[in-house]
Amino acid sequence: MTVIVECQKRHEGSKPKALRREGLIPASLYGHQGSESISLTIPAKVAEKLLKEASVNNTLVDLNIPDLSWKGQTILREVQTHPWKSTSVYHISFFAVSAGTSLDLVVPLHFVGEPHGVTQEGGVLDIMMTELPIQCTRDNIPDSIEINIAHLKLGDSLQVHDLPLSEGVTAHVEGDRTVLAILQSRNSEKSGSAEGAEEGATA
Repeated sequence: MTVIVECQKRHEGSKPKALRREGLIPASLYGHQGSESISLTIPAKVAEKLLKEASVNNTLVDLNIPDLSWKGQTILREVQTHPWKSTSVYHISFFAVSAGTSLDLVVPLHFVGEPHGVTQEGGVLDIMMTELPIQCTRDNIPDSIEINIAHLKLGDSLQVHDLPLSEGVTAHVEGDRTVLAILQSRNSEKSGSAEGAEEGATA
């Protein structure tokens, strides 16, 4: 998914608090020209819409800066918010990416289906990871990684190296790290212990 956003160059000497009172959010663009950065502003309403549609380190943003005659694809790199008012955005950072740039991103894991070990064997689904750090180019960024878990049975587990990653996408974490497991429920364990004790008493 790609989001289109228009920003303006921030005037020198402008104060962040004053900008926010005017309905503008301070922003920065990095990576467009080496280590240089551009100070920008983005209308608060545009920023709110952006954050509803884009995720940090996941979504491509087509950034347009008319007064600098610059347009290009970026990644939403960082969003700073008020210490205790999570809805108040203080600053947004964008990072410019070119076609061959290798990106370190984080994408959500989307689990599909109900495991056999849960529906038929009374187990419980224990999820250890809900998102995955990956490395890819801007042309291969997945919105999410879809994983069918309906076939998993009691005692089965899923590791990072089992995930169905598309071509050009590599996991940026150890392959033997566990993503999820189908465990025996505590109720089943207690039931089994109780039955064993009852059989022993009967004997």
